[in-house]
Amino acid sequence: MRTKGKVSSWNDEKGYGFIEPIGRGKRIFIHINAFTNRSPRPEVNQIVTYALSTDKQGRPCAEKAALAVDRLSQQTKKSSGLFSIVGASIFLLLVAVAVFTLKAPLVILAVYLVVSLITFIAYALDKSAALKGNRRTPESTLHMLSLFGGLPGALIAQQKLRHKSKKQSFRSAFWLTVIANCGAFVWLLTPKRVDYAAVCT
Repeated sequence: MRTKGKVSSWNDEKGYGFIEPIGRGKRIFIHINAFTNRSPRPEVNQIVTYALSTDKQGRPCAEKAALAVDRLSQQTKKSSGLFSIVGASIFLLLVAVAVFTLKAPLVILAVYLVVSLITFIAYALDKSAALKGNRRTPESTLHMLSLFGGLPGALIAQQKLRHKSKKQSFRSAFWLTVIANCGAFVWLLTPKRVDYAAVCT
């Protein structure tokens, strides 16, 4: 028998939380592994259906859980994901244009491509660790990668992997790295900087 409830608390870093049954009943423990589909990630106040079970200690817990996500929400997330991927592609295109038309050092494009790949892999490993309950990659590390050239890779990873795309504190810090990254890139493309870099290389 399936029961409907609401996510009352959720720790995305540790991959577990609690559900409050709609109507009467005590809150139920739920682990990320109890969801039949782990994308999108659960959020507080989301409606979820589940089957009641018990863990090894005999405590009640949820299993075979599913989020009640409506079609409009799915379409919105798809649009947002497409925007991020397009944005990352445009950013890399602008870097390439700067290299081939403004005579910016080729190493700038190489750094963005290589660090973006490393950043994507870092996000993938962190998500895998989250699902398995293993040691996570520090958020500060992910932000540092984004700041120093991994911005396009981070944008693509967040949407393709559905990872770190909802946590508000992480998103706020991430967009600060976006602003800092773009500012540094514009600064590097000032005429004096480009000419100096061209002479050095």
